Amino acid sequence: MTSPATSASDTITLTTAQAIIKWLSNQYIEIDGEELRLCGGGFGIFGHGNVTCLGEALYNVQDELPLYRGQNEQSMGFAAAGYAKQWLRQRFMFCTASAGPGTSNLVTAAGLAHANRLPMLLLCGDTFLTRLPDPVLQQMENFNDPTFGVNDAFKPVVRYWDRITHPAQIIQSLPNAIATMLDPADCGPAFLGLPQDVQGWTYDYPAVFFEKKVHRIRRQTPDAAEIADAIALLKTAERPMIIAGGGVQYSRAVDELTGFAEAHQIPVVETIAGRANMLATHPLNIGPIGVTGSDSANAIAAKADVIVAVGTRLQDFTTGSWTAFAKDARFISINTARHDAGKHMSLPVVGDAKLSLGALDADLDYAAPADWVGFAQAERQKWDAYVEDNVSYGNRPNSYAQAIGVVNALCDKRDRVVAAAGGLPAEVTANWRTLDQGTVDVEFGFSCMGYELAGAWGARIAQMEREPDQDTITFCGDGSYMMLNSDIYSSVLSRKKMIVMLLDNGGFAVINKLQNNTGNESFNNLIADCPTVPEPFGVDFVAHAASMGAEAEKVSNPAELGEAFKRAKASDKTYVIVMDVDPYEGWTTEGHAWWEVGTPHITDSDRVRAAHVDWEASRDKQRKGV
Repeated sequence: MTSPATSASDTITLTTAQAIIKWLSNQYIEIDGEELRLCGGGFGIFGHGNVTCLGEALYNVQDELPLYRGQNEQSMGFAAAGYAKQWLRQRFMFCTASAGPGTSNLVTAAGLAHANRLPMLLLCGDTFLTRLPDPVLQQMENFNDPTFGVNDAFKPVVRYWDRITHPAQIIQSLPNAIATMLDPADCGPAFLGLPQDVQGWTYDYPAVFFEKKVHRIRRQTPDAAEIADAIALLKTAERPMIIAGGGVQYSRAVDELTGFAEAHQIPVVETIAGRANMLATHPLNIGPIGVTGSDSANAIAAKADVIVAVGTRLQDFTTGSWTAFAKDARFISINTARHDAGKHMSLPVVGDAKLSLGALDADLDYAAPADWVGFAQAERQKWDAYVEDNVSYGNRPNSYAQAIGVVNALCDKRDRVVAAAGGLPAEVTANWRTLDQGTVDVEFGFSCMGYELAGAWGARIAQMEREPDQDTITFCGDGSYMMLNSDIYSSVLSRKKMIVMLLDNGGFAVINKLQNNTGNESFNNLIADCPTVPEPFGVDFVAHAASMGAEAEKVSNPAELGEAFKRAKASDKTYVIVMDVDPYEGWTTEGHAWWEVGTPHITDSDRVRAAHVDWEASRDKQRKGV
């Protein structure tokens, strides 16, 4: 509706870049009755392709859309993902990069956002539309199709893709990009390719295009017939179970999940993305499920006859490559995304988790048998005892689990915990005892090394907008640190404090473990086992972190780590704590479901052959799509 002050015929002459930024500045979202700017700002590295036009436009809105200077385009995307997770997909950041390799560096970050269903806007430089200066610096020429370039590589890893070839196109493209990023079913990254010349071209835009717009995220009402079918199936259950995924938090349905489970006495297990849906002490929380899960959750999964999957895409780490469940178990999948709701012959309930759980609860007269609930709780008690011993320390080698236990005991209940890739996400998933809802971010959807630091920086930016007195704590291995560490510097520059628990096991130890578990010799994973390394040595991580402006110290054992963590909590600056951990001992050995890994069918190695036979022995448990 046009405001009285603006006529439908009024126009504003702007460049394409200026119009994009002016429009973004006027997009808001309603969250808990409060109107906030939808876009929290952006991460940018300028170069040819974005500095002269987009940079000019951004300069004039520094207060409305703060621009954080990245050190690496991939890490900028990770930071944007961490920000979106912290805001439960209700707000997003944009990333801008120059034409060529600056933009292509964002492909991995886009893949992470796509796999995790996270909103992120990519405003990326592109080659000249006129082609008069072709080929330009860093242009990737395709001899048979001049319209095909590096930016087309984003098409498989974004939910929305457009190349702006005329200034007027943003009138349709920008709202479509935002609609995609806010859609619960299609949420993911949106990409706009911005040719260098088009960014500077002008157009007489309708003034109404720039009026303030307040967005609300749609809640999809489930179909009554699907709810009725789900109720009918659930009433037949003798051993029901709920799998709670990350979608429960994105729907803000944690209370509804808890209430539904309590009303019907149904045990709940959590996916990796769904960690921190329920507190560790809740009597119906039976633990994390799957390959990096718990004996307790996997024990009831193997016996459950009706499984209600809420807000999960049922990836292989959750399902144990589809060996974690009885072959005749029936699934009810509640999901806003039709694609996820129908997986593995599930009875689908396509709808918002909050609304769907409410609809189920309203008409469901059912409670799970007491002996089934008792079995589940007894299994959880055994798992709790295992974790308590696993995180303890004394006369045993330093381990990830010990470090996790120390931080768990000393952190504030609202501190945010971040982990990604390598061995740490598995160890955090299995050993972390949730202190409060929505406080754990384990990035295992795309399993990107390097997210630990960059994602934590983005999460910290978001955290300071709502809970500035809490800390963001990230668990990082030495391999991930070496891969992408520059956002320690970013966090110091922007005064967004992180606490980094840097656990050094001398290389890529978890992949070395997989290598050994499949009968292979250690090779090229631990620094000591690299054939091209004549004299292995460790990195001085304390000196390195300090050189980027962080406070840093190295400790010898978990007891010292606890004291260092107290100092880190008291500090107002990014703080890095380094501790060596054993690459072979101290892993969480319980709780693992089978995981399908390709192993050699023929080999000269007796160990590899034996491991292959042992690995394949569990394949008969695998559900074949039903």
